[in-house]
Amino acid sequence: MSQAFQINQNAQPGTMHSVVIGVCATCDPRVDDGSRNRTRNIVETIANHLQTSIKLPTGEAIRVVWSPSLIEAETDADLLARQFKHEGVNVVVCTPDTWAFPQLTLMSLMAHFPKDTPLNITCGNSAPKPGVVFAHAVNGAFAQQGRLTHLNIGNWDDVGDRPAISQATLQNLVDWCYAAVAKVGLKGRRVVCFGHDSMGMETALTHVNATRETFGVEITRLDMKLLSDKLQKNDYDRAELKVMRTWLETKLQSIDTSLPNGSENLDKSLALYLIMRDLLNDYHAVGGAFMNQLEWGSDHRAIPQPICDMAESLFNSTFDHNGPKAVLPFGTEADMQGTLTMLFNTWLTGGNPPLFMDFRKVWEPFELVKAAQSLGIKVKGDELWAMKGIVDGDNSGSASLNWAGLPGESIQELMKKISMPAAELYYFPGGGNSVHFVSPGGIEGIANRLTYSHLSGMFSLIWDEAQTVDLPAELAAFVANSSNVTWPHSWIVPKYASMTEYKQYAPANHFHMTWGLKPSVLQYWMDLSNVLSVAPWQARPAFIEGQDRPLPLMYLINGGENVTKLMKVRR
Repeated sequence: MSQAFQINQNAQPGTMHSVVIGVCATCDPRVDDGSRNRTRNIVETIANHLQTSIKLPTGEAIRVVWSPSLIEAETDADLLARQFKHEGVNVVVCTPDTWAFPQLTLMSLMAHFPKDTPLNITCGNSAPKPGVVFAHAVNGAFAQQGRLTHLNIGNWDDVGDRPAISQATLQNLVDWCYAAVAKVGLKGRRVVCFGHDSMGMETALTHVNATRETFGVEITRLDMKLLSDKLQKNDYDRAELKVMRTWLETKLQSIDTSLPNGSENLDKSLALYLIMRDLLNDYHAVGGAFMNQLEWGSDHRAIPQPICDMAESLFNSTFDHNGPKAVLPFGTEADMQGTLTMLFNTWLTGGNPPLFMDFRKVWEPFELVKAAQSLGIKVKGDELWAMKGIVDGDNSGSASLNWAGLPGESIQELMKKISMPAAELYYFPGGGNSVHFVSPGGIEGIANRLTYSHLSGMFSLIWDEAQTVDLPAELAAFVANSSNVTWPHSWIVPKYASMTEYKQYAPANHFHMTWGLKPSVLQYWMDLSNVLSVAPWQARPAFIEGQDRPLPLMYLINGGENVTKLMKVRR
């Protein structure tokens, strides 16, 4: 009698690959051996490129496997499916270079995988043995079937045993892979929320079932009493706390501990970073959130505790007192939809730090020009802020320290630009310290925000490309002092939205920005996650070649992108 295999109880978390990309190719059974070898070489080249081009923000490696066996018939598809499943493949890339028969090959392969398995068909536009003809045939078949497929028709040499593949073709595939990696790599992962929906913000709710259904992400909720108890017990590494405080005191521009119990409150707020960090590690979390208001730091019926803005900022940063680390997206005010937005943005960029902001005052151009002129500042009129206006993005907590400088700036240079003013007691009677800096101009990325609708049962993402700008020093001080000067400030200018549109269509009081995020990558991810794309800006074309991904054929034959996505949910 055969026996079942016992699981390896010594296996450590992270030793298994959460993302495995399988690269394969179909083939016409009638072609010559030279064409077969050429196709195998294309598969190997692309697989090697993906292996070296994609990274997870956690530091965990992805795994890319490729098959030298070409799929010519149903039995080949069955065999490869078993091999891919044995390797744990959950993303499939097909790179055909010859004609093949759709049902006999790729359709038979994908029948072995869940319908939501990301599938990309990348091919050259070759004439001699036209894989592009097969690509259109099988893509059309999948579209009729209702299976989402992304087609990447690029360019590689028509002839030659090892054809040169254009960089644009490879980059388009890498961009798609980042979306696929975020889609499958976050399944089964969890974020931890300390507290509940703070301040009654319905736009920040933890939609547990919807998040699980749409993204496969789990939300663990822990009461803040656990944090309070750990503080009371001094249940953290006190020697590490001293190292952390010394690091901040010697590297930062300044720390204000002049308020009553200022030094003690600083220690408490820094201890919270160590406590939450260790708890997040215990839960293998990829993100988190902390409630703060009102119960933690502001409710006079209780004992207000010091805020922990630096802790929140450090989670969102690529470093802390121990040196470089992975970003762990972390929302202030227990804003779970904000946390998820930042989590997806970070994964879609391979680990870039997110910016958490209030959607504060929208300064329209005429307001900024008027304020500048009142301060004696000469306005030429061609300044971006004078032409388009800005959003004052600021919030107590969660702003990544990386946003104090330009991408790539050293830790030492960043720290010189950051201070920790005493908390504003009106907001935070428990005391503690805020984090303050002003982001430099010239940082480009995407500003966005997830939202949810009970009517549709779907998540939507409101987004636009954006950049930061510099304001003249006197004007910057005027704008910062008009809100909360002790908090971080980033002057955000959307690329396509007018300020009238921008301030009307904000889905919540918070929004987020991540540098290096491409529209195409975001669009691929929204396709794979069935998230509605909301970019209603009149100035933005429906399709921008070289920036947007081409619409999947499945959308076109079903009435459009949003109609198709809604149909998928209803079914």
